[in-house]
Amino acid sequence: MSSHRLKFSQYLMLVFIMLGASVGDALLSRGMREVGPVSFSHLGLLLHALLNPWVIAGIAVLISFMGSYMTALSWADLTFIQPATAFGNVVTALIGRIWLHEAITPTRWAGIACIVIGVGFVANGPSKTEHKHTIALTGGEGA
Repeated sequence: MSSHRLKFSQYLMLVFIMLGASVGDALLSRGMREVGPVSFSHLGLLLHALLNPWVIAGIAVLISFMGSYMTALSWADLTFIQPATAFGNVVTALIGRIWLHEAITPTRWAGIACIVIGVGFVANGPSKTEHKHTIALTGGEGA
């Protein structure tokens, strides 16, 4: 049974996924603060939001994040990738606090800490589930 050890390039991909999601979301948040409240009842405001440079940058980063995420899912299980990139919650909180000047309560920090501790449990497991294929042999012929 193989443990599916990751290559250095795959670890870099996980870091990019983590940073891409955090930075992309932060850029969107920054842009939407400039745009203000939007709703589906006023679609013109939503279209206006799509012209904001911060929103455009956020969408571009999130598109590259999605491509990287899909790539990672091609070589590892979702149940490995999602927790392995969960440290992005810490990055998002730090970006929110430092760049967006958001207040983060001790309760939120405690929740983020729980997520990071949980990542430790997942990181020790294999990155890909192995499935044993059964070959039925009948009368000496392979199936």
